[in-house]
Amino acid sequence: MTSWVPQFRREGLLTHERAEAAIALAAEHGFAVFGAGGTIFRGWALAARSRERGPGQEPREEGIAQIQQGMAAWRATGAEALRPYYLALLAEASGKRGQVEEGLHLLAEALAVAKDTGECRWDAELHRLTGELLLARSAEPHAEAATCFRQALTIANGQQAKSYELRAAMSLARLWQQQGTRAAAYELLAPVYGWFTEGFDTADLQEAQALLEELAG
Repeated sequence: MTSWVPQFRREGLLTHERAEAAIALAAEHGFAVFGAGGTIFRGWALAARSRERGPGQEPREEGIAQIQQGMAAWRATGAEALRPYYLALLAEASGKRGQVEEGLHLLAEALAVAKDTGECRWDAELHRLTGELLLARSAEPHAEAATCFRQALTIANGQQAKSYELRAAMSLARLWQQQGTRAAAYELLAPVYGWFTEGFDTADLQEAQALLEELAG
C-alpha cells in the first residue's frame, strides 16, 4: 500500500492523500483490496487529525467508523493478512477517543490473531499500545503497564525492529519520568535513540529527542 510508509511515520496529511489515491485507483480498476486498505488508512488519518473540525462527525469518531468500514471490506475480499496491524490502528484510535476498554479488547484480539496465524511482526507495538491504554484507564496499574513496555522492548529487540524498540523505550522512559527515575529513563532511551543516524525528521525521533532533553535537564 502506498499509504503504509507515511502512516508508519505518523504523517497524517500525507497518509490521507495517499489513501485517497489508493481508493480512487481501486474504484477505477476494481481493486477491492486497495479500496479497503485505503479506507482504513484514511480513517486513521482522520482520527489522527483530532484538532480539525468540520460539518458532521468529530474527526476521531468519523475516523474510527472508516477504519471499521475498511476492515469489513478487507475481510469481505477474503483477505486475512495485516489484520493485527489494522486492529492496532483501530485500537489506537479508539483509545484516543476515550474508548479505552474497546481499545484493550481490540489489542487482545490482535495478539490472539497474531498467535494463531504466526503474523507476529507487530507484537511489540501491540504490547506497547496495551501498556499505554492501561495507563489511560487508570493511574494505578504502573507495574502492569511497565511489564507491557518491557515485553515490547524485548520483542522489538529480538526482531531487530528498531522503530518499535524506540517507541517502547519512549513509553517506558515516560513512565519512569513520571515516577521520578529520570536518570534511569535517560539511560534506557539514549542508546536506542543513538542507533538512528538519519531520518531525524520523523515524529518518533523528534519526540525522542525532546524527551531526552527533558530528562537531561
